[in-house]
Amino acid sequence: MSQTNTKYQVRPGRSINEIKEIARTTGNIILSSGGVVRGISNWGTFLLPKPARKAGAVYHNGHYFILRFDSSAKTQHAVRRTLGLDPRMIRYSVVKMGSKLEEISDVGGLAEWPSADAQR
Repeated sequence: MSQTNTKYQVRPGRSINEIKEIARTTGNIILSSGGVVRGISNWGTFLLPKPARKAGAVYHNGHYFILRFDSSAKTQHAVRRTLGLDPRMIRYSVVKMGSKLEEISDVGGLAEWPSADAQR
């Protein structure tokens, strides 16, 4: 098992219930295969780094949230496949944080968004 960080960018204008449904579906895939969900962070709607095309539309904003979990490579593939087929998703990325306990022991479950003061 390895700890993984998944960043989601959902089409803007979706209700918070739809965002929760995407997170719940992904979490259920992880939990049903013996994985562990470490944390979920809802960042809200922000400007995308660059415009994204999806299903014939161009998006400039997206609703971001982060899901941290431990799972096998097979489960990570199932998560990618599910997210890729979801029409509400603009973009997603799955990043391996580490595979040994020593590498990930200091990684918390919450992924914080830096405040505007910290970016100056």
